[in-house]
Amino acid sequence: QVQLVESGGGLVQTGGSLRLSCAASGRTSIIDLMGWYRQTPGNQRELVATITTGGSTNYADSVKGRYTISGDNAKKTMYLQISSLKTEDTAVYTCYARTLRPGAIYDNYWGQGTQVIVSS
Repeated sequence: QVQLVESGGGLVQTGGSLRLSCAASGRTSIIDLMGWYRQTPGNQRELVATITTGGSTNYADSVKGRYTISGDNAKKTMYLQISSLKTEDTAVYTCYARTLRPGAIYDNYWGQGTQVIVSS
């Protein structure tokens, strides 16, 4: 299994920047993909960014240009840098990891989430 712990959320002002972190532990060697979801009250959870173990990244159209996902394999930590914060970035951000086991078996894991509140 994989355990994920997010940090870095909080209250920030519009126009500022924020970096979220996700520390992974457990069977991290079989992780093949990690990402960030966000969810606002009344809305569905949205996958905003992903990164493969090879470093390939992908972003939702709604966050392109302001969100940057990155990873540090040595620290087993993934990051999400958010710049030019807007009030609509207010959400709970949850870390996600997918593992691949022999036999092409995928398992999904999520952290507990971290709240980001952007005030104007």
